[in-house]
Amino acid sequence: MTKRYDLTGKRVWVAGHRGMVGSAIKRHLEARGDCELVLADRKQVDLTDQGQTADFIGSQRPQAVFLAAAKVGGIHANDTNPAAFLYENLMIASNVIHACHGAGTEKLLFLGSSCIYPRMAEQPMKEDQLLTGPLEPTNEWYAVAKIAGIKLCQAYRRQYGNDFIAAMPTNLYGPGDNFDLQTSHVLPALIRKAVEAKARGEAGLTIWGSGEPRREFMYVEDTAAALVHLMEHYSGEDFVNVGTGHDVSIAEAARMIMEIVGLEGELRTDRTKPDGTPRKLMDVSKLSALGFTAETPLYDGLLRTVAWYLEHKQAV
Repeated sequence: MTKRYDLTGKRVWVAGHRGMVGSAIKRHLEARGDCELVLADRKQVDLTDQGQTADFIGSQRPQAVFLAAAKVGGIHANDTNPAAFLYENLMIASNVIHACHGAGTEKLLFLGSSCIYPRMAEQPMKEDQLLTGPLEPTNEWYAVAKIAGIKLCQAYRRQYGNDFIAAMPTNLYGPGDNFDLQTSHVLPALIRKAVEAKARGEAGLTIWGSGEPRREFMYVEDTAAALVHLMEHYSGEDFVNVGTGHDVSIAEAARMIMEIVGLEGELRTDRTKPDGTPRKLMDVSKLSALGFTAETPLYDGLLRTVAWYLEHKQAV
């Protein structure tokens, strides 16, 4: 497939390179070895500060930008910190996109989230279902900020002709994930709970809710490859779903983790806790038509993620 934009020889800024997705993009580009990476952590530039962001982008002049920086978390974190999730993600998107326009950035990819879709969206979720119904209440603050980021890319493309695109990844997991039980997503939380239960000699595992909601999980290394592929092969106002096209129930994922960790006993459900959206499965036909298909089966990805966590658990 012919490239619309070639990253070879470009100055590429991975915003959020210390996060799970950003670090995977960084690893992917380093493995290619054909572009110059621009990196900065929060101590060097606060992306919620408009002046700092504009100064950094103006001085570094990145030609291509992966906007993976965001405040992220699971149901509990979103539900208890709505102002922080809305404000910080709005500011990051607004500041970076506007500054990249001003600095003449050639191409930008904004990273969204599948939570932008209506709570009761038809399955699998197609890109045209955006804004067709109410959002899931437990993470609507984050979703609204991500929708704003999509619309900013569309607006700057429409008004100024900027080649800014957006990608909507499904639920992601892998090395570098957040394993804090108060702020993590479901898979890292289950991995940590299972590992700790095994270490204490306990039997079984308790999960939030009924275990019946279905989720699509994508290994982060596949996600990074997909995003780089989109940067080089896609240009358009419409965003693109990034996922596997396959889903499992939370209970099924939990049983896989118990098997990998070696935790015996029953899987228990805590129905006093919320389930969240009943099902979230991406329609990935647009991504497939662009020549990309995820390669890592869920069980294999969980094996690698558990191994990574066991090696790094003292530091995460």
